[in-house]
Amino acid sequence: VQLQASGEGLVQPGGFLRLSCAASGSILNIGSMGWYRQAPGNKRELVAAITRDSNINYVDSVKGRFTVSRDNAKNTVYLQMNNLKPEDTAVYYCYAAVKSYSGNTYLNYWGQGTLVTVSS
Repeated sequence: VQLQASGEGLVQPGGFLRLSCAASGSILNIGSMGWYRQAPGNKRELVAAITRDSNINYVDSVKGRFTVSRDNAKNTVYLQMNNLKPEDTAVYYCYAAVKSYSGNTYLNYWGQGTLVTVSS
C-alpha cells in the first residue's frame, strides 16, 4: 500500500491551497483517512480526520478554515485550506487506515509529506 500526496506550495497569508492524497495497492477497505502536520520544533498534530461514513474531526485551530473530504471510489482524501495563516506553515502528512487483502486488521499508512509555507 502506498499513499501519494500532492499540492504543496507557497502561499500568502489569506490564501488557499488544496492537498490531495491517493492510496494505492492491495486495498480491501479504508477506514479513517486524514492529515497530520508538523512544524519545525513542534510535535506532529492531527489536523483533520474523516471516517468512511464521513464523520469528521478538526483541530480547533483550523475549524472554519479547513475542509477535509474523501472520495471512496478513488481511495483519495483531500484537504481544502482557506484563509491560511503563517502558523499553518508545516509539513503535512496524509494517512489512511487500510485493511489489505492479505491482512486481518487495519494498519496506518503514511504519505511522504508535503510542505505548506504561508508567508508574505
